[in-house]
Amino acid sequence: MPQAMPQAIAETVFDIFYLGFAVITGLTMLIKGKNPLVRKAGAMTALLGGGDSFHLVPRVYALWTTGLEDNAAALGIGKFITSITMTVFYLILYYIWRERYQIKNRKGLTGTMWGLSAIRIALCLLPQNQWLSYRQPLLYGILRNIPFAVMGIIIIVIFSQEVRKSGDRVFRFMPLAVALSFGFYLPVVLFSGLFPVIGMLMIPKTLAYVWVVLMCQKLYKTPQKQM
Repeated sequence: MPQAMPQAIAETVFDIFYLGFAVITGLTMLIKGKNPLVRKAGAMTALLGGGDSFHLVPRVYALWTTGLEDNAAALGIGKFITSITMTVFYLILYYIWRERYQIKNRKGLTGTMWGLSAIRIALCLLPQNQWLSYRQPLLYGILRNIPFAVMGIIIIVIFSQEVRKSGDRVFRFMPLAVALSFGFYLPVVLFSGLFPVIGMLMIPKTLAYVWVVLMCQKLYKTPQKQM
């Protein structure tokens, strides 16, 4: 029996609903989407659920068996994979922005997003991250999240600008949802090693991503030109 039964039950139920929602919603939009914008949103959403499953499934297993520390290697590999998939998630969201608002040119911005993605992935690949360890170096946790945070800031700014100009009601809360996701995520990176209870912020962070998915789901019913 797991040592923390309430936590195991709560996280298991939450993760089943979240992963099921993200994967099913994403695949539905990807397969049945009638335009490239909806299919991009579907791919991004399916990637979100699929990537998070590599971390959440081992975590649930650990909670129901011998604990998180005994399953550090599986959790670390899952965290590594999720770090990569979330980088790609924001890159796809950038291209959703371009298509939604018919953005032309802006090659410098596109190059910046690709460059930040490459730097983030390269930093994640460094052995100094010690992904297989239960307590990973804080320094590399900070370093690999710097380009990721910059990508998030760019997404917040560019969506804010276009939503304001176009009056887009579908994505009007996208900047807030992304800001909340980072607001809940960064304290976990910085302080969860010292104060494990801060890890609970990953739940509202995940709910912020559910909000992003729900906004993308509206594209399924809203014509692209309708704002």
